[in-house]
Amino acid sequence: MGKCNQHVPGDYKCRQRRMIITQEFKSGFVALVGRPNVGKSTLLNCLMGEKLAIVTNKPQTTRNKIRGILTSPDSQIVFLDTPGIHRPKSKLGQNMVKMAQNATDDGDIIILITAPGKNAAAQDAPIIADIARRRAAKFLVINKIDTIPKADILPITETYADMGIFDEIIPLSALNGENVAALRQTIMTRIPPGPAYFPADMTTDMPDKFLISEVIREKALLALQEEIPHGIAIEIEKFARREDKEIIDIEAVMYCEKDSHKGMVIGKKGAMLKQIGTAARQDIARMYDERINLQIWVKIKENWRDRDFYIKNFGYRPD
Repeated sequence: MGKCNQHVPGDYKCRQRRMIITQEFKSGFVALVGRPNVGKSTLLNCLMGEKLAIVTNKPQTTRNKIRGILTSPDSQIVFLDTPGIHRPKSKLGQNMVKMAQNATDDGDIIILITAPGKNAAAQDAPIIADIARRRAAKFLVINKIDTIPKADILPITETYADMGIFDEIIPLSALNGENVAALRQTIMTRIPPGPAYFPADMTTDMPDKFLISEVIREKALLALQEEIPHGIAIEIEKFARREDKEIIDIEAVMYCEKDSHKGMVIGKKGAMLKQIGTAARQDIARMYDERINLQIWVKIKENWRDRDFYIKNFGYRPD
């Protein structure tokens, strides 16, 4: 059992690696799909061996399709982490669901991630119906097996096996790494021969501004009350390294939907905003191994989650 510490907020590692590529090479795209809060992002981080996707205990934390690029001397696997598939209550939610569904079009392998729970198979049924018609290889991952007795795993496995659509069913715990190596090896047996689509030293193609905005949003999700975080969006207005000092200057705007929410985000005498900013700055400094000067302002965009212009402007397009 190999423990995955990269799920811990703040444990970021360098996003570049040096690699010598062999001539016999395999490559493929692996889409991670499932309901909210089943551990897709935690699994991506564990498979990658570093933190790429933010992780909180709140549903619908992931809003974008996040690519993790895992390159070894004989293969390159491109993981596509996706938003949780749910019944959307806003245009943003609709875009998130479309994003997840579109990811299955790109996959050589589709991995449906589920977790033990009452009526889990019934809740997964719409997703299963969608992926059943896809030509890609189909895996089922039963995550969070560390939360149930071992005797309960087999009945869950049998329920999904009886559906007759999954090529592989793998119980695991992304939180502590149990059986994740087996999943990684099984993926290797299924991806086809092909080229490296990305440079060997790249572990994600997501831009710096996106990664930084996600760190700030993660800290807000962790710090704020339940009703506020889903109405928050982050826009990075400046990312620049100083010429005379080893400091990165970052200016960010945190948008919320209501004036009352703005007050809660800022907090009494700015305490909440300072807490969010300090936690984000520490993580960003670890990401880049440089000193960070982070400034965050809070502004209001009423009902932005139902306004196409702002949804697209914040980068939440289905494509």
